[in-house]
Amino acid sequence: MKHRSHRQEPPFSEIDVKKAQGQYFTPDYVARSLVSWARRTPHDRMLDPSCGDGRFLTLHRESVGVEQDSIAYSSALARAPHAAIYRDEFFSWARRNQERYDFAVGNPPFIRYQRFSGKMRRTALGLCRTLGVDFTALTSSWAPFLVATANLLRPGGRLAFVVPAEIGHAPYARPLVKYLLRHFQFVQIIAIRRKLFPDLSEDTWLLYADEYSTNHIDCELKFTDIECFKYSSLPPKEGQTVSRREMEHWQTRLRAFLLPSHLRELYLEFARSDKTFRLGQVAKIGIGYVTGANDFFHLRPSTARQLDIPDRLLQPTVRTSRNLPRLAVTRATVSSWLNRDEPTLLLRLDEESALPASVRRYLDSPEGQEARKSYKCRNRNPWYSVPNVSIPQGFLSYMSSRQPSLVANRAKCTCTNSVHTIRMNPGERFTLLQRAWLTDLVELSCEIEGHPLGGGVLKLEPGEAARVLVPNFTPTSSSSLASIRDAVGLLRSWRHCGST
Repeated sequence: MKHRSHRQEPPFSEIDVKKAQGQYFTPDYVARSLVSWARRTPHDRMLDPSCGDGRFLTLHRESVGVEQDSIAYSSALARAPHAAIYRDEFFSWARRNQERYDFAVGNPPFIRYQRFSGKMRRTALGLCRTLGVDFTALTSSWAPFLVATANLLRPGGRLAFVVPAEIGHAPYARPLVKYLLRHFQFVQIIAIRRKLFPDLSEDTWLLYADEYSTNHIDCELKFTDIECFKYSSLPPKEGQTVSRREMEHWQTRLRAFLLPSHLRELYLEFARSDKTFRLGQVAKIGIGYVTGANDFFHLRPSTARQLDIPDRLLQPTVRTSRNLPRLAVTRATVSSWLNRDEPTLLLRLDEESALPASVRRYLDSPEGQEARKSYKCRNRNPWYSVPNVSIPQGFLSYMSSRQPSLVANRAKCTCTNSVHTIRMNPGERFTLLQRAWLTDLVELSCEIEGHPLGGGVLKLEPGEAARVLVPNFTPTSSSSLASIRDAVGLLRSWRHCGST
């Protein structure tokens, strides 16, 4: 499927008749709303920094657009002949451009960090650094897009944009949120439970910012959550004010603010009390190994026998969380994998040991010649020695539809980076942790500390897992338990758990 050059992973738009070409555009009612929010007079100068086919530009005569893709550029010219449209890469254009605008609107391209690379990335991050914003290496394209766009506003200017829901939880979005709060008198984020673009897995929210200033402002964030978005000539009611202290406490994560204040306070009461501890206080959460060529390094028992690979060089491994049973990986679990001839035997080669002839033949096979070309393999010495292979006390699934599984490792397996490793601190017992894990409070904490991945999936990164609250078996009142279950259900509904 052909993708537009700077919208390789477009998450923000309804799929229309151009789906076959990989082109996704903002629904008209959303575009009309955003323009209406930000426009003050017919003479205001409007900027759409990624104008696509020009649908925002058609809504205001005094408009300027930037578009890199030639087909979309031609479409924009035809749809908005009144607009000044530049065919250019936005960040390079923004560095050269001297004009300033009264407002900017749009749906910025969403390119994840793996593909947001090369000259465009260097230009984007360099421009943002000159504006005092340092993005991490994991930033996606839309966040620096908004910083660069804001810098092109006149004093008093406005932003009105479709943004991914990641603005509410992604660590790389924090520099953007802090920049907005420093440079606008008013910043509002509108969370929308019912998907704006139901055919795409990514959730999208809306951003409105008013009264841009080059001076340091430090305003407080307005956060509004609504069930469904319909055309509106004005932004939704402001909702709740999130103070700077609250922003710091929740690490600029807004997911908790989808809960009513009394449920947030209940959670904070547990966090402050001696009834709970954080997972990171009793265990180290890590990631498994990365082979660089999974199909080569993971063997089926039948393949290992055919190749005459010695058993001592084969380590049973958990490939994905789908391989995890509910409570424990046992010898019986491993036997079931082997009986089904699953590729769950890691070829574990020590970098200093002599290699048997059968192993050398496998390494020199056409499959081995191909495997050593992969990025990970060619950047380690020797290429065939997989690093960071260890035997943890337990495993934690980091993507799940409901609660992440905490599973004991009684069979001394290792695991890939598709599963988290759990290593207990000295004196701490995995069995007690596992019993406490199967509680409503842990379910709620995983929802708050983790984040939606799309498609109803909850993802729990190692740092997020370390913050999960675990009860220490102090009795909890029935009213608190009911409230916790309500909170779990609410947050699951926001990530569409059970609706996909």
